[in-house]
Amino acid sequence: MKYVLVTGGVVSGLGKGVTASSIGLLLKSCGFRVTSIKIDPYLNTDAGTMSPFEHGEVFVLDDGGEVDLDLGNYERFLDITLTRDNNITTGKIYQYVINKERKGDYLGKTVQVVPHITDAIQEWIERAALIPVDGKEGPADICVIELGGTIGDIESMPFIEALGQFSYRVGTGNFCLVHVSLVPVLNVVGEQKTKPTQHSVRGLRGLGLTPNILACRSTMALDENVKEKLSRFCHVPAENIVTLYDVPNIWHIPLLLRDQKAHEALLKELNLLGIARKPDLTEWTARTKVYDMLHDPVKIAMVGKYVGLKDSYLSVLKALLHASVRCRKKLVVEWVEASHLEDITAKEDPDTYKAAWNRLKGADGILVPGGFGDRGVQGKILAAKYARESKVPFLGICLGMQIAVVEYARSVLGLYDANTEEFDPQTSNPCVIFMPEGSKTHMGGTMRLGSRRTYFKVPDCKSAKLYGDATFVDERHRHRYEVNPDMISQLEAAGLSFVGRDESGRRMEIVELPSHPYFIGVQFHPEFKSRPGKPSALFSGLIAASCGQMDLLLNKSDHLSNGMANGINGKATSKPRANGNCFKSSNGSLNGVYSNGNGVHH
Repeated sequence: MKYVLVTGGVVSGLGKGVTASSIGLLLKSCGFRVTSIKIDPYLNTDAGTMSPFEHGEVFVLDDGGEVDLDLGNYERFLDITLTRDNNITTGKIYQYVINKERKGDYLGKTVQVVPHITDAIQEWIERAALIPVDGKEGPADICVIELGGTIGDIESMPFIEALGQFSYRVGTGNFCLVHVSLVPVLNVVGEQKTKPTQHSVRGLRGLGLTPNILACRSTMALDENVKEKLSRFCHVPAENIVTLYDVPNIWHIPLLLRDQKAHEALLKELNLLGIARKPDLTEWTARTKVYDMLHDPVKIAMVGKYVGLKDSYLSVLKALLHASVRCRKKLVVEWVEASHLEDITAKEDPDTYKAAWNRLKGADGILVPGGFGDRGVQGKILAAKYARESKVPFLGICLGMQIAVVEYARSVLGLYDANTEEFDPQTSNPCVIFMPEGSKTHMGGTMRLGSRRTYFKVPDCKSAKLYGDATFVDERHRHRYEVNPDMISQLEAAGLSFVGRDESGRRMEIVELPSHPYFIGVQFHPEFKSRPGKPSALFSGLIAASCGQMDLLLNKSDHLSNGMANGINGKATSKPRANGNCFKSSNGSLNGVYSNGNGVHH
């Protein structure tokens, strides 16, 4: 097993996750099997109880692991299926060691950070690296490890010590350290400054780790004299210094690394040059070119409560992007704060209220993602009502499905006090109830999590057709509440159709409104399994319905059943809903941004 460690210096948010994913993709294109591990130094056991505002979205794996969003990047770039053990946290390590101590495994010894914590970290890395993640038998050839945080963080120290020992133990030729650092350009001077990277590397070396490759984040490519200066002061060969300069979208990063021959530097450090093939990124390059050339917009209103931090909906954004590229449309996301659609905002801030509704009504399609807590729920219900009554394509995910059911019960069945027990435990018409197997005392890891099977009960429904006329589908879940099975007959008699259910037939998974062009709610999270070359079926349906390509998409069922890797070349254009705002170019971050003044796409 070969190991590539990616660390970060100077500041956080430089794009270590994208860099690690791109390195993995580059090595995979050279013919190697690649797996990934993310190390998060926080004390939480997992990311499940963290606020999206603080840490971005919680990514859910097939095995139910609630993990850092970077594992989503790894899965999307490498098209692999990771496990909860591929995300290491300080909380997991200390829990593992303390449990062993309580069992008596360290009997007679004083349990310390060194060697017990550091040994546990190394054991975990070796164990996780051997887990097959690409559907083939046996372990991968190379494991890419990302160390979260920034060099010098106090909580990272046990991991840095462990990784220093680990690099010495596996030996030269089996370990390569890539350090991602910042080379800023001061506007006053106008030159690239190397001192922050010098200090970062000096700190790294002082902790027992020596970088083999420097990946320098900057607004533009590094000058040759800057590379020579970094090489001299950081003791890294100039050919091992690559620039990660600003690009229109992150799909360019693997191509950027390849063009600077980063794969040769990696393979040389890992003693793999002799057996590696030339990197083949033909399909990736073609898809990136298509993305760059898109100009015909499709506008999707994202009605959520965490819109202040776009990373809160990272996988949803990626799934929308994958689907829009497939339909040859340029994605524009209109961010709508759900609470701004509510009557109370109309009274307190009429301008904000009006602007939110204008963004909603100007969109070609509406998406209501998942969420927790009652803030903004009424706004989401109003958005679902508008989509239903105005025949605007709608996709509700998790809570988005539940509020669509609540809205239908209120508006169509006349049950004006209909609600979910999550927000009104005393409601006399509970459309959504707490699942009996859930825990009301412990929050972490107690939801219905991971991959679960959904069976289609209506074979000719839109969802089944989008999934290639499948009889069932496996998707990832994360919820505590479910649609009340005792109200299903009443809701279906009024026109709703619960087309997808679990194996028992009593847990509702997919709801459709047959009389609507595209009105679908799902209890699961289809965004977590979307890939650049294999877009999510339901997101493809939303984008296609929003730009007039639904019939064309459904006629391409053979493409759908083949993982939806083929693009649509239809000539249909967006519905005339655009409000005339122009596009802005990239804002210079690693994540490409397209904005119409209100919404951005990462």
